[in-house]
Amino acid sequence: MLDVVVNGFWGPREESVPGIAERWYATLRGLEDIDGSTFERWHEAGTDRPSDPVLEPSVPALADYIERTNTGPDLDVFGYTTSLWAQNPGTANVSMAVHAGSTSRYTVNSVVLAFRSREIDETTRVIRRAPRILRLLAEHWEIDAGQVYDRHQYRAVAERFDLANSDPRCGRAVFLSARRAALAPAALPARYVRTAHDGLVIDLTWDGTQYPAIETILEANTRLRAAGALEKLPIPFDRATF
Repeated sequence: MLDVVVNGFWGPREESVPGIAERWYATLRGLEDIDGSTFERWHEAGTDRPSDPVLEPSVPALADYIERTNTGPDLDVFGYTTSLWAQNPGTANVSMAVHAGSTSRYTVNSVVLAFRSREIDETTRVIRRAPRILRLLAEHWEIDAGQVYDRHQYRAVAERFDLANSDPRCGRAVFLSARRAALAPAALPARYVRTAHDGLVIDLTWDGTQYPAIETILEANTRLRAAGALEKLPIPFDRATF
């Protein structure tokens, strides 16, 4: 059973609805370039799947969708939360959730792609390309830290290091923003890929050609934490990135 997540987090950052929509649109176009069969025909997240409305991505359409699904007070403080999903023939179910624009010192911003299937396994191309997806999220959303993981890997790391959900950690791949990247040890058994804004993806899958053991992931977390690359943002949050 497939259950893989690619995500990223950052602290307070004021953003307008059009600005969020621009980031989201660029992300969707980049995802389509990575795997067109999985990342097409996006549906609005409603309560009547599979008949939820299809959203044809554009900056105006996404901005309208964000505004329609966020109607409470103080949105400039608590941010905007919206999601889309897609499931095309022969592909995994994928959902993309965004929480952005929060300036609260106690609310984290995030972008999350989740892949789930009972028929598709981890040999599928889109999962082997998950570290590339992490890089895409990092570059379009300017995240502080992010990772690729399955449920077993996530639980193993969380339990070993006693981590909360938004705490930085390394899965089968990890993204580190510029100051975190500067602290990363150089000799992990991984492929190092530099990103925009001086970030770094450390890919323990070697571009999808290997499947790292839990022991390898735990050791990477130990070394990254010892180097200071996985330090938490201070709470209350006082900045978007480390």
